[in-house]
Amino acid sequence: MFPVPTSLSPSRVEAFTSCPMAFRFASIERLPEPPSPHATKGSLVHRALELLFTQPAEARTVAAAEPAFHQAVTEYQADPEFTLLGLSAAEADTFVADAWALVLKYFDMEDPRTVRDIGLELRLEAQVGSLTLRGIIDRLELDADGGLIVTDYKTGRAPGLRYEQNRLAGVHFYSFLCEEVLGRRPKEIRLMYLRTGETITATPSAQSVRFITTRTTAVWKAVEKACQQDDFRPRPGALCNSCAYQPWCPSFGGDPSLAATEAPLKFGALAA
Repeated sequence: MFPVPTSLSPSRVEAFTSCPMAFRFASIERLPEPPSPHATKGSLVHRALELLFTQPAEARTVAAAEPAFHQAVTEYQADPEFTLLGLSAAEADTFVADAWALVLKYFDMEDPRTVRDIGLELRLEAQVGSLTLRGIIDRLELDADGGLIVTDYKTGRAPGLRYEQNRLAGVHFYSFLCEEVLGRRPKEIRLMYLRTGETITATPSAQSVRFITTRTTAVWKAVEKACQQDDFRPRPGALCNSCAYQPWCPSFGGDPSLAATEAPLKFGALAA
């Protein structure tokens, strides 16, 4: 039996629905895991864009983005999220160059001087019964008519139509938080895919907001049941190839009960 979490975020909801076993290791037992180049690069690019948007609107140029990016790189060079990737000097140079290319791609997608931002990396939380829902909005802004727009940066490739609604579910989650905390439903939610230069846009509705609370409550009840019955079942799929917890997964002949002892030893530097 495991303690039942009292809060959920969009990423944790997605993690549980993707693989309850991996969710148990990461979110219930809170076991360390090595950072991934993809996630770290995403964090670096997000930080660079956050720093860019601290500049006055008229100063948000490519020239201003360069020192913002270099500051972000300097910060990450001392961060375990980057250092534990174990990159060689050449690999680190390639990593940084690709991150900068993503920042430049952003400028192809919109002119940041025209964005009326009112919140960056905005942390919001709201109660649904005894459950706390929380999330971090990359950017909250106003359109020309004063309507709220939620923008989420993505550094991977845009999903196919089959998976598009799943990706938008996380941003609809943010629209619910805006309505609960700020008293206003966003007029628009956007996913900006910097790798491919595509933007996916959706308009939140009362129905979509209700769906988020209904779905999240259902996921939380499933998490609660799994904790009480110690029944976190693996869900094999494409993500298994990059899962750090594979050695303890029953689908690969592993013993989940050993993870709490062995994972900190295997990923010891991350547990410190």
